[in-house]
Amino acid sequence: MHAALAAAATLVSLAFALSTGERWLRSRKRHEAAWTISLVMFALGSISLWWGASVGWGEWSFKSFYLFGAILNVPFLALGTIELLAGPKHGKRWMAIISMLGAFCTGIVVAAPLTGVITSEVLPQGKEVFGPGPRIAAAVGSGVAALVIIGGAVWSAWRLFRVWRAGADTRARGTGAPSPRRLAIANLIIAAGTLILSAGGILNSVVNEMDGFAISLVAGISVIFVGFLLTSSGTSAQLRAVAEPDAWRAPNADVA
Repeated sequence: MHAALAAAATLVSLAFALSTGERWLRSRKRHEAAWTISLVMFALGSISLWWGASVGWGEWSFKSFYLFGAILNVPFLALGTIELLAGPKHGKRWMAIISMLGAFCTGIVVAAPLTGVITSEVLPQGKEVFGPGPRIAAAVGSGVAALVIIGGAVWSAWRLFRVWRAGADTRARGTGAPSPRRLAIANLIIAAGTLILSAGGILNSVVNEMDGFAISLVAGISVIFVGFLLTSSGTSAQLRAVAEPDAWRAPNADVA
């Protein structure tokens, strides 16, 4: 079952990466580049899970899964949120910070000695085979980054609902742009998907529930992808063409 779920997560994340990559090639927006990098890493983490579940777990299959699936992918997804909501000035600064920390964490995981035996038939927990370094990197990287994504999505949804209540939803009809209400719902769906992925980490590290962890992997990325697809019928330029009250101008009409 783990192999089948990992294969499904790989296919969803690759489709997601191709979608954001296509949008980046079309618009050259920095946040879409960050999301594409994150989703490629998510796909690598899912491939590592697939590899371990199908062939048997070993040191490098688990290190690859831990690095791309538990440490690096969520911070780059959060970077896309920062780029979108805070602008390129802050985005460039955080790109440098996250890239340096990612390189540091990569070195920690690659060099980390195994403190326990990896059984080929069972996905191990980080605490069973790693010392504190990789585990702290995973907790900080995924935990803090998930809060950024959820906070940004909820804040954007609140602003967009205010725009919708002011009447921009009606004026958006006929422009080809997704309405503020639809974008707000999409942001809440993305926050829900991030919560599902975070819950998977708790299932893995706290209650030792591997089946639930594998299911959350597929469910979380699928829910986030649905939120992304809800925004894909229009562009940010189209939404900005919708007349809005000056006090409540909508943020960029993309996934937050």
